[in-house]
Amino acid sequence: MICLRAAFPLTSSFSSSPLRRLALKPSSSRAAVLRVAAMSSAIAAPVEHIVLIKVRPEAAASGAAAAMVSSLQALSSVVPGLSYIHVGPVLRLRSPAAEALGPTHVLHSRYATKPDLAAYAAHPAHVAAVQGHVLPNALDTTAVDWVNAALVPSPVNPGSAVRLSLAKLKEGVEAHQLAEKLAAATAAAGEAKGAKVSFGENFSPARAKGYQFGMVAVFDSVEGLDAVDGDGKVEAAKAIVRPLLDDVLELEFVVGPAAAEAPAPANL
Repeated sequence: MICLRAAFPLTSSFSSSPLRRLALKPSSSRAAVLRVAAMSSAIAAPVEHIVLIKVRPEAAASGAAAAMVSSLQALSSVVPGLSYIHVGPVLRLRSPAAEALGPTHVLHSRYATKPDLAAYAAHPAHVAAVQGHVLPNALDTTAVDWVNAALVPSPVNPGSAVRLSLAKLKEGVEAHQLAEKLAAATAAAGEAKGAKVSFGENFSPARAKGYQFGMVAVFDSVEGLDAVDGDGKVEAAKAIVRPLLDDVLELEFVVGPAAAEAPAPANL
């Protein structure tokens, strides 16, 4: 498996109602949509939701950031249709674009359908968490959503290490072209170091700061994630997608314990 940022040498924040109002638009690629529809029965939670949060320094120092994490993580037990959620600190910023944006925390969640994602956004517990914990403590946010176009699931477990890549495409390149190239590249690379991937075209552009495509590569551990760099098959696969990419934001995070195992959250 490959990461988008490594594929080439690298030289709108929240709306007035962040995380709550989603402009759920269909993919511009009819072919990609048809392929995803055919696969949806085999992939339990194909809709990915990513939010990058840059918290205020004083929020991190005071414990407000930790309370924000707990309040969002606790949504797993109260929001129907939320298949998985992780909220926690960024492990590493791995690209100039990531360093320039400066996110400190990442929210990653999954849903079986777009309506499930919309229901999560409007759920009172989610709205309360956003209003009570995110808005007062966030300097900036970026969000993307995509329907997984990979051929196999990418299960996430406590302790999994995840490499997130958000891409801007070169002029004239369409998202479905990148999806097709990535499918070929990941097939050629095989299950490099045990990675599983999810990728697809962002369908919420208003909140994405120009990022058109998302990908997560899930590894069993940080050691597995680190070992993929320099893998021969991965290096060979990079050339497949390199010509399509203009800029990439890349960062990594480690999945924490499930909400049931985590400390009790602050009141929502």
